[in-house]
Amino acid sequence: MEGVLVDEEHTFQQNKSSNNKNSHSNAIQKEITLPSRLIYYINKDSETPYHVLDTRARHQQKHNKAVHLAQASFQIEAFGSKFILDLTLNNDLLSSNYVEIHYEDGKRKFSKGGEHCYYHGNIRGIKDSKAALSTCNGLHGMFEDSTYLYLIEPMNLTHSAFCRPENGLKHRGSMICSGLQTDCFKLESKSRPHIIQRTYGTQASKQLQDPETESSSEWPFLSELQWLRRKRRKRAASRGIFEEMKYLELMIVNDHKMFKKHRSSNAYTNNFAKSVVNLVDAIYKEQLNTRVVLVAVETWTERDRINIHPDPLQMLHDFSKYRQHYIKQHADAVHLLSNVTFHYKRSSLSYFGGVCSVTRGVGVNEYGLPLAMAQELAQSLAQNLGIQWEPAARKPKCDCTESWGGCIMEETGVYHSRKFSKCSIAEYKEFLLRGGGACLFNRPTKLFETTECGNGYVEAGEECDCGFRMECYADCCKKCSLSNGAHCSDGPCCNTSCLFFPRGYDCRYAVNECDIAEFCSGDSGQCPPNLHKQDGYACDSNQGRCYNGECKTRDNQCKYIWGSKSSGSDKFCYEKLNTEGTKKGNCGKDGDRWIQCSKHDVFCGFLLCTNLTKVPRVGQVQGEIIPNSFYHQGRIVDCSGAHVLLDDDTDLGYVEDGAPCGPHMMCLDKKCLPIQSLNISSCPIGSNGKVCSGHGVCSNEATCICNFSWAGTDCSIDDPIRDTGNKKEEGPKGYQMFICTYGTVVSSPNQTNVKKRRFDPNQQGPI
Repeated sequence: MEGVLVDEEHTFQQNKSSNNKNSHSNAIQKEITLPSRLIYYINKDSETPYHVLDTRARHQQKHNKAVHLAQASFQIEAFGSKFILDLTLNNDLLSSNYVEIHYEDGKRKFSKGGEHCYYHGNIRGIKDSKAALSTCNGLHGMFEDSTYLYLIEPMNLTHSAFCRPENGLKHRGSMICSGLQTDCFKLESKSRPHIIQRTYGTQASKQLQDPETESSSEWPFLSELQWLRRKRRKRAASRGIFEEMKYLELMIVNDHKMFKKHRSSNAYTNNFAKSVVNLVDAIYKEQLNTRVVLVAVETWTERDRINIHPDPLQMLHDFSKYRQHYIKQHADAVHLLSNVTFHYKRSSLSYFGGVCSVTRGVGVNEYGLPLAMAQELAQSLAQNLGIQWEPAARKPKCDCTESWGGCIMEETGVYHSRKFSKCSIAEYKEFLLRGGGACLFNRPTKLFETTECGNGYVEAGEECDCGFRMECYADCCKKCSLSNGAHCSDGPCCNTSCLFFPRGYDCRYAVNECDIAEFCSGDSGQCPPNLHKQDGYACDSNQGRCYNGECKTRDNQCKYIWGSKSSGSDKFCYEKLNTEGTKKGNCGKDGDRWIQCSKHDVFCGFLLCTNLTKVPRVGQVQGEIIPNSFYHQGRIVDCSGAHVLLDDDTDLGYVEDGAPCGPHMMCLDKKCLPIQSLNISSCPIGSNGKVCSGHGVCSNEATCICNFSWAGTDCSIDDPIRDTGNKKEEGPKGYQMFICTYGTVVSSPNQTNVKKRRFDPNQQGPI
């Protein structure tokens, strides 16, 4: 029977090749293939192909769900080539607290865990190849070599749109026939045909030809990034915050139409969502050093919980409210997958830079096949991470390395783009360096509940785990046990001698004045969670206030929007224009009427800047730039502004929340409010009446981070530490850099003090 199957497959491939020759030569070619799973027999020291693709381990279950093999190999013959995919279960995909949620009789029902059949890997024998597939019900996913991107999914023999005369193939019962119906091939009952697509370079190259571009002065983005790099002072480092692996904990919500689309099956709907996230994770981990970890999937099995309609902006606002009121699971971002067609130029929408925020860490995405939807989700998550869309005029400068496939954030609508451009990566770095994405640095203790030596997570019965990428040092870890005398095997607090760095040794530098440097505990190889200062701390020489880990000033905001040569306008501009209630100055709009700012709120209204460029660095100008200048105190003052809109309808043309507007005051929703009225959780007060006893700084988690020689919840215990004098070069993974915010070069306080975990005791606190 095995020989018959080989003959059938040989004839099957020959006929597919002849059909392929007759296909129209566009960028996408299709074939039908019969993939097989390779089973390795130790006694034969060989692999044998079987057409049963199932990767479920026999007689094994977890939470009443099937357990899939940790490793599997598949053979796929297509386009005159034979591919062997070596895959490993993506244990980074699902959180250890992963839950699936559905509704019964109006009540939420929770189930722990879920079937995990999602793999990453490569093509055997091809350097730098990649693969991301799911195996729950046939093979779904993609793999790529140095030339092509291949997409594969099971073929539905009863409802296939692929087997039509125009595609050269038909089906008839259990037979697949050529277009002339003269050659038919019977399929073995266990074999399952799959559609495989290959993307060519011809069509994409035409799509990606440079359109008429504006002059470089119209797009000052890259020069601004160069300015940022010039202004930033770095110390020698082997690794920085971009290189450090980050973890985006994501929750997916499926609307009711998605549920019905997948046969009204919870399992099918949830598996589709997991398959999409698995593909996104493959892109993000490779290019952004960011893992996308699924913490929950919620499916609206009975009815939609918000109004589903083709206006994505309204749906985004509604979904944000739903998250705030009803979703209790911890997540860095929550995204809705909807079986709706948006009346919009794009297939997804999310809040720009909103990750880590309960109100803005959301997105909405319209239905597509797994590969298309993975691209949509990759784009909308990128928006959450501060990565912009790239208009055609910026393409030459952004230097997308994928000459035929396009880049993920391009607006030219390329097919299954798989790379982030130079501009996108630079924007993500900039977002992190400004203090955004603090929640991404908190590494889960473990992910999906499988104990396996080599998955990169220390689990029950293990002392260490190097992972498949062999991140451990030298001989620190052998078969998931620490070597004799070793304290640790990897991490920024583990030195090359396999010993912990002493308590107080710095492992993650503060990226700006509002960040807090992290230090080794002395009993772990890993760096503590990433924290920043509590909202309200003074920054930028007392000209700004810390808010969500960033130093907020009108000056910084002008530079962020209009470039390094811009700055905040004179106070005279705000006092004169924002009280008028016109398009030149206001505190918002009520219908068609501009709202006058009260004198108390003038510094929280329309943002007025100097030296505006023709095109903003971020967003798009709505209407026109409003130039204004006045002769004041013997000089000309520039009081210009503009409404700069993001896709999520956020208007950057107003002073942002957190900007200072007076002594111990900051802006919030165009109002100037006392910091102490914002209900910020307070840190412990010491016996001397000072926050953290005056020996530390209050974090965003309302905990005291003590100075170098102090300890205790209120930093009241004198706890001197002997300075070991270790040099940073002994630590292979320290994060060392000084960062500038817009308009000023800042660093962690005095270099020596940072090393010893000391903070400036004279630094002004939140109130």
